[in-house]
Amino acid sequence: MGLHSGKVALISGGARGQGREIARRLAAEGADIAIFDLCAQPATSQYPGATEEDLAETVRIVEAAGRRCFHRIVDVRDHAAVSTFVDDAVAELGRLDIVCANAGLVTWIPFLDLTPADWAEVNDINVTGAFNTVQPALRHLVEQRSGTVVLTSSVNGLEPGESIGHYTASKHAVLGLMKNLALEFGPHGVRVNAVMPSAVNTVMGNNSTNLKWIFGRDDATEEDYLAATRQWHVLRNQPALTPDVVAGVVSWLVSDDARHLTGISVPVDAGHLVLPGFNHNPITE
Repeated sequence: MGLHSGKVALISGGARGQGREIARRLAAEGADIAIFDLCAQPATSQYPGATEEDLAETVRIVEAAGRRCFHRIVDVRDHAAVSTFVDDAVAELGRLDIVCANAGLVTWIPFLDLTPADWAEVNDINVTGAFNTVQPALRHLVEQRSGTVVLTSSVNGLEPGESIGHYTASKHAVLGLMKNLALEFGPHGVRVNAVMPSAVNTVMGNNSTNLKWIFGRDDATEEDYLAATRQWHVLRNQPALTPDVVAGVVSWLVSDDARHLTGISVPVDAGHLVLPGFNHNPITE
């Protein structure tokens, strides 16, 4: 018997990266999986979006573990489409126990250069997308008086970052939403928590736009990225995390081992948030 045998988990942004690893981990531990993703590049995104082939690969991984995988191409910003997907997933898989609001987008744009479209797309995916995923799912969890929800925030849910004011605002909002949901739905037997990853070695972090933002040049490599991200972590020789690390924490949070935990945000950051800060570029005149 696996840690999550007999359970059903629903994951937004499940085609690749953290979403895929969460699906892989929960399926390996006995859960049936429902995943959806946009499978396209959002209009303001600075890196490639997931593809239909990515989604198919996640389905293959889940089914190879002997679990069912209900899947669909859905835009997390489309409340009606997400609601239909959630209801159809429950009808197909029989129940719903775990909800991972994981879909996200970041872009690197100085605040004075942000357009309303830049601001809206990041917040629509990261915040409204979380609402769209969690609200219809919670209707099922309330009815059965059990279940657990994990929202994906970021270390930027607690700290600022250069040229990501819109993303930082969205990830702060995700933590606020998590706390309110934990308060409101605890009496219904539903737990709600969040994870706050640091740098993770997925397309979202390891892409040409982010590498240029970090290094100020066009020829930076993945090796450069891994070397630089060691400076973001306090644990010895720890570069950008692999997404399975985040998946492992999610699996624990939604397990019975964490059954008394709700309303918390867990840093998955190799100690990033305990590093002391200082001004690298003080103005002296």
